[in-house]
Amino acid sequence: MNGATDAVTLHQLLGRIVYFHALFIEPALRPGAPLDPAPGCCAHSPHPNPCARTVGELLPGSAWQVLWEIATPLAAPSKGCPTSCSSCCATCHVSAAAAVIAASWAQTEYRTYRQREPAGALVDACASAATTRLGRVFALQHSSPCSRVKRTAPQALPPTEELPLTGELLALWADPTTVSRHPVTTWLNHCTSLDDVQSVLASKRTSP
Repeated sequence: MNGATDAVTLHQLLGRIVYFHALFIEPALRPGAPLDPAPGCCAHSPHPNPCARTVGELLPGSAWQVLWEIATPLAAPSKGCPTSCSSCCATCHVSAAAAVIAASWAQTEYRTYRQREPAGALVDACASAATTRLGRVFALQHSSPCSRVKRTAPQALPPTEELPLTGELLALWADPTTVSRHPVTTWLNHCTSLDDVQSVLASKRTSP
């Protein structure tokens, strides 16, 4: 990722996460135990990553910080890292926040549309894909390589017809440089709640 155009695209995609979370997900969140905590970052592992660029170096004032602000109320604190995360690996930090957000979105959408809990494998797949996709983009933008952000084999992810918000999140971040060739699910722009989304999905299933 490089250039002003790329930076604008990333800001737009991060803004879309904030907008969707505030409009659709937060009002539908259910009380309950927080999601499992992320493992300690690579800077605080038994074999620290000497190339890790830190949270204190990269995230203050960065648009990426909004991911952590969204994720913090949703998951237990990371294990193995100090309370003050300024010395943590910034790429691990962003990746962990992305995983929490994707898992929360998948759970919340599935519960709303299906009225039951999603399979753990589905939630894990969404979290893993978000970790890799957003973490890789952040690492490239900031020249902040991290051994925990690896290319993974294609995963069975929910299509946008099943979990529209989560599916779009993962699709857009698969390669932000091609966003212009992968338009967003435009009908989501006419919805104001998950109930609206559910109604659209129901109408699509009954349409000839």
